[in-house]
Amino acid sequence: MKMRFSRHLISRVKHGAMASTDAAMTNLRWRSLRHRRARLPVDERLVVSLTSYPPRFGTLALTLKTLLLQSVRPHAVVLWIAEHDVGRLPANVRALCRHGIDIRICEDLRSYKKLIPALSAFPRHAIVTADDDVVYWRHWLRDLVSQYDASAPEVLCHRMHEVRLDASGVPLPYADWRWCSGKLAVDRLNFATGSGGILYPPGVLDDRVQDVAAMLAACPTGDDIWFYWMARLNGARVRKVRSSGEVRFWRGSQDAALWKHNVENHENDSQIAAMHLEFGFPD
Repeated sequence: MKMRFSRHLISRVKHGAMASTDAAMTNLRWRSLRHRRARLPVDERLVVSLTSYPPRFGTLALTLKTLLLQSVRPHAVVLWIAEHDVGRLPANVRALCRHGIDIRICEDLRSYKKLIPALSAFPRHAIVTADDDVVYWRHWLRDLVSQYDASAPEVLCHRMHEVRLDASGVPLPYADWRWCSGKLAVDRLNFATGSGGILYPPGVLDDRVQDVAAMLAACPTGDDIWFYWMARLNGARVRKVRSSGEVRFWRGSQDAALWKHNVENHENDSQIAAMHLEFGFPD
């Protein structure tokens, strides 16, 4: 476990260091290309959805710019903010509303805010979730959309792990899964991770996905775990797409990172166990 976690941490630090020049490059591209967005055709099937909170507000505008500079223009780019945090949004984030960012207030469901309110607001759209700390490359959304088939019960992602089971079919500890798998074939054991971005077609998740009481009881900080089970319970599977870029993080953004809490404190294992106890492991 320690060695695997160390490699994961080193990878994040390395990519964070690589992203040290990305802020300047993103702002340069923004000044040069922001007006071209209006000329892109809109893909009315898609909504990009994300959330944030005050510890991440310092780099939030940069992430939003990378989403607005995508080579595919979605129907909307929605930023969900808890009511008590709205007043703390910086001016550089609010200024992006005139360029296409739709800021909406919602219940404070922590990381779940990036998808749960969007499911009700956009029931007929494919929702692509993004994280607020990632440097998204220009064709990030196109890579996902190019593989989207509305008739296929698939969740598409850029980054995934593979669940490993013991002899009785129970998930092994999270540290023993195959992390950051490059497998491109659809599989019931593919587990999408949110940092790379995930495309959820309309209706792909079980109807229980919006049961907030059950969600917070079983997976209070494990939204990826909850959404994986809800997809599997509905007969859907996960597939990784070919990525034309790599996931990197803004410098300093990992100082407040939920994954550290979930991995270091084994919170993922307790939440996976709670889901298995409640729902079994879907075949």
